[in-house]
Amino acid sequence: MIDPHVHLRDWQQAGKETILHGMTVAAASGFTHLFDMPNTAPPCTDRDTIISRLADGGEGSEKTGVSYHLYAGLTADCDQIHEMVEVHDELFPLVVGLKMFAGQSTGNMGIIGYEKQLGVFKALAEAGYSGVLAVHCEKEELMNPSLFIPGRWETHSLSRPAKAEVESVNDIVKAAAEAGYKGTLHICHVSAKGTVELVRELRKSVPFRITMGATPHHALLTAEDAKVHERYLKMNPPLRSEEDREAVFQALVDGTIDWAESDHAPHTIADKENGASGIPGLPGMLLLASRLRDAGCSENRLDEIFGKKVQSVFSLSDSGPSVPQDAGTIYEKMAGEYPWNPFSC
Repeated sequence: MIDPHVHLRDWQQAGKETILHGMTVAAASGFTHLFDMPNTAPPCTDRDTIISRLADGGEGSEKTGVSYHLYAGLTADCDQIHEMVEVHDELFPLVVGLKMFAGQSTGNMGIIGYEKQLGVFKALAEAGYSGVLAVHCEKEELMNPSLFIPGRWETHSLSRPAKAEVESVNDIVKAAAEAGYKGTLHICHVSAKGTVELVRELRKSVPFRITMGATPHHALLTAEDAKVHERYLKMNPPLRSEEDREAVFQALVDGTIDWAESDHAPHTIADKENGASGIPGLPGMLLLASRLRDAGCSENRLDEIFGKKVQSVFSLSDSGPSVPQDAGTIYEKMAGEYPWNPFSC
C-alpha cells in the first residue's frame, strides 16, 4: 500500500514524531511507500534542505523497508519555483512532486490570492514541468476565524467553510488552465460534496489531468464528532457535514476520488490542548479500508484506492501487497502507537 500524504515531523518537531517512528508504524501497517509533505520545520523549499530530508528519510528506509518520498514546497518566487522543478526532475522519484498551499495551514506556506497562484502556474509552465502538483485548497478570503467559538470545536468548520475549499479548487483549476499548465493537478484531502461535484465537471473541460485524494477522517467523521471529541478532531480542512462525509465516501467507492491519503499529522497532547490542527492518520487508513470493504467496495477498487492508482499516476514501482484482509485488526494495534486515537477518542 501507499500513503501519498504524510507529515512525518522530526527535526524541530521531533517531539511530535520522528521520521523513523512514522516509517516503523507504516511498515507494520503494510505500507511500502510514504510521500512526506514539505511544511517541515525548517520547510523543504530549497535544495539543501530537501537533500537533508531525503538523507534522513533514506535512513528510515534502510531500517524499515518503506520507500521514502518527498514533495518539494513552492513559494510565490519564480526563481524558487524554477529551482524546485530542477530538483524534482533531477531527483524524481525521491522528490515525487511539488506542493502548493493555496491557503494558510500548519507551517504558514500559503500562496494567497489568484494573481500569485496564477504566477505559480505560469512559472511551472515556463519551466516545462510535467509532474504532479499537489494543492491544499482553502481560499483565504472566505475563511473567517471570528466564527470559531473557543470551547466549541465543531465551529472550526464554520471558520474554514466548505465554500472556501470549493472556490479555491475553482481558482486553482482556472489558473492552471489560463497558464497552460501541462502536469497533473492533485487536489489534496477533499472534504466537501461541492468539491467532488465541481471536479467531476471540470475534468471534462481541461487539457490536464486532475486527481483527488480523500482522508479517512473526512470519509468517516463529521463536525458532529468534533462536538464530542473537541480539539482532538481539529484539522485543516475541518470535518464537515454528514452530507459531505457521505459524498466523499461514495466518491472513493465509485472512483471519482482517485485515492486515499491519511494527511497523517501527529501532535503531542500539549499541542492539541493548545489548539493545534492535525491528527495521527496512518492507522486510520486501515480503518477506512475495513469500512470500505464492509460497504461492498471491490478488492480491485480497494487496491486502486490504497496504492495502484498512485503508482500509475506517479509511475512508481509496485505498490506492494493488496489491502490486508485483517485491516481492522491491524488498525486497532497501530492506533496505540500515538497519544490518542482520533477515530475512537
